[in-house]
Amino acid sequence: MYNAIEEKSFDFAVRTVNLYKHLTNEKDEHILSKQLLKSGTSIGANVAEAQKGQSKPDFNAKMNIALKEANETYYWLRLLHRTSYLSEKEFVSISENIKEIIAILVSICKKTNV
Repeated sequence: MYNAIEEKSFDFAVRTVNLYKHLTNEKDEHILSKQLLKSGTSIGANVAEAQKGQSKPDFNAKMNIALKEANETYYWLRLLHRTSYLSEKEFVSISENIKEIIAILVSICKKTNV
């Protein structure tokens, strides 16, 4: 069965790993990109854990953590862009992905935190 948030967050994690490699190899940037790597891959990990949650509260907790990680990831992307490590084109492309993930997670959290 297709799970949109699970697939989108996994694909975003792959994209984050590739961006991390680019930033460290091509731009010699290691501090901010490491923060991005941690938060960007944590989104999908928490979504995956939520899918096998032991209870509804466990599911809610993991999805809320995924949302926090997504918001943090957007922060690091904005900072990398503003400090010229990401071009406008790179930033716009990946920020569209994270904004979509945030919107989906907000919707899930609102529906399940009732």
